[in-house]
Amino acid sequence: MTFTEFENTLKLAAPDDSWSPLLQALWWDAKGDWEAAHEIAQSKEGTKAFDRLHAYLHRVEGDDWNARYWYRRAGATLPDQTLREEWEYLVREHL
Repeated sequence: MTFTEFENTLKLAAPDDSWSPLLQALWWDAKGDWEAAHEIAQSKEGTKAFDRLHAYLHRVEGDDWNARYWYRRAGATLPDQTLREEWEYLVREHL
């Protein structure tokens, strides 16, 4: 699936069950369901990719202190990208 094809699925009611949990979380985030995305991020705490997603979601929430904590756990730093740019980066990373 391409990034554009992924974006086009945002008009659907739910993400595809065959997608990875990380892609499903990013889909829920794009649909404005932070709680659903956050639940997925928390499901595998201690896994770098999930911790990185967790960091991004706390940045979306506006909790930079908590976001920095999760970026550190993921071995990353708070990016200087916009939230949209970071979301796109994460989606492309997991496609």
